[in-house]
Amino acid sequence: MSGPLVILFVCTGNTCRSPMAEGALKMLLSKERPGKFEVISAGTASATGFPATMYAIEAAKIWDVDIAKHQSQPLTTALIDRADLILAMTPTHLQEILRIRRSADSRTYLFKSFPDPTRKGEGVADPIGQSLDTYNETFLEIGEYLGKHLPEIVKRIDEKTNAA
Repeated sequence: MSGPLVILFVCTGNTCRSPMAEGALKMLLSKERPGKFEVISAGTASATGFPATMYAIEAAKIWDVDIAKHQSQPLTTALIDRADLILAMTPTHLQEILRIRRSADSRTYLFKSFPDPTRKGEGVADPIGQSLDTYNETFLEIGEYLGKHLPEIVKRIDEKTNAA
């Protein structure tokens, strides 16, 4: 299948963790593989059109990532079907993705344990309602794991674009 590699991050409300991950990965990949990827995010219990939380916006600035224009969206079968790679912030999110679309099993991973297909491990804690320091810690945790995952994500982008 041609086109960019579509990466979907999933959390609960799509206003904290997944928008921070989306923004950070877009920034990293824009340097590595410009134009060869699309990063999106959604929430398992999200409404449409809410901005990222004020603290998520502030925390993302650690890497000069601007998520101020982010608008939340609920997780749908259409988003799942569109994604080549789905990264769930917690085991509960992973279970919900697979409940909605069992056929997404081979491209769905727990964020912190990607690319381990066993999906064992812990999730990224939800900072909602916590202090800016907690959001900063969450963003740095997400960034640390994105750094670890970047070579595998770039490899998948290259595999998809070279196969086109």
